[in-house]
Amino acid sequence: MNKGLSVIGLGLFLTAAPVLSLQAQEKGADELAAEGLGKLMDALGLFIDSIPQYEAPEVLENGDIIIRRKQEKDDAPKKDEGGVEKTAT
Repeated sequence: MNKGLSVIGLGLFLTAAPVLSLQAQEKGADELAAEGLGKLMDALGLFIDSIPQYEAPEVLENGDIIIRRKQEKDDAPKKDEGGVEKTAT
């Protein structure tokens, strides 16, 4: 019985493949390119959002340079019981 179901499934797949390719042909190359470019731009936006953002560097009187990481509103440092700030690295 399992063999029969796999044969039926293969038959359905083979009959559905030309229908799917016809649907792909109905979309023009320009539509497919625009859709692909849109997906690429969405992925690029997600990538840029995942990069940590930093404030402008500060130069102290002693020559030290401090570059602070911008914190999101809900990303405030948390303190443990001893009052020491915990930072994520």
